[in-house]
Amino acid sequence: MSFSQSRICKGCWEQMRIPVPLRGPASIPFRAFGIRPSRMNPNTCTICELMFTRVMKARKITVDVTVLFADLRGYTTLSQSLSADTVSSMLDDFYDECAEAIWEFDGLLNKTVGDAVMAIFNFPIPRQDHAECAVLAAREIQRRCRLRRELHAAEGLDGSEFGVGIGIDSGEASFGEFGRSHRDLTAIGTVVNTATRAQAAAEAGGILVTTAVRERAHSQTAASIGREYRLKGFDKPVELYAV
Repeated sequence: MSFSQSRICKGCWEQMRIPVPLRGPASIPFRAFGIRPSRMNPNTCTICELMFTRVMKARKITVDVTVLFADLRGYTTLSQSLSADTVSSMLDDFYDECAEAIWEFDGLLNKTVGDAVMAIFNFPIPRQDHAECAVLAAREIQRRCRLRRELHAAEGLDGSEFGVGIGIDSGEASFGEFGRSHRDLTAIGTVVNTATRAQAAAEAGGILVTTAVRERAHSQTAASIGREYRLKGFDKPVELYAV
């Protein structure tokens, strides 16, 4: 992978100042006990995942985070005109590009749902500039997906409908395991709902952020243009900024 890989778990170091080896000979004894890089961010480890439910001895916690949703546009249209293997490969490419961009800026790839991904910034790796990290990750996702689209076009595939819409919001969310019959480790709250609605409003190739993100990541959003959007589930218009 092209992103920088840490030799110790960033989450354990930042949260508890414990140097848990992730790579190299020192990591071998830890792997024997099931401690290895997390699938949600390979710069964190499975201890970080256990922290959510066992070490912290809490079903959920309240955290200040930035949430990013990215959705692959045109997926349904492409699935009707291309073979199942080709469409599956394109979806894998989308997931891979999103993951590398998110991990590069210390985000957690929390979910992949259909043709969309959800990322969380500032947990378990704390970053004071987490809103800025999310905006930078969003731009990197768009850059990577543009290159993929050009590659697909060079291979003779019609990528004209292949684009990504991204929405970002910052604020408090509840993070933990939710559900009874099916336990799901994720974040919930207004910040999550707003981010996904902003993503739905974004054009292919576009990034929409809320006022909270614009204020927190001013160095990245100073030139952004805002307008009011009617978002599903919200009684009043929401100001969103294109960055």
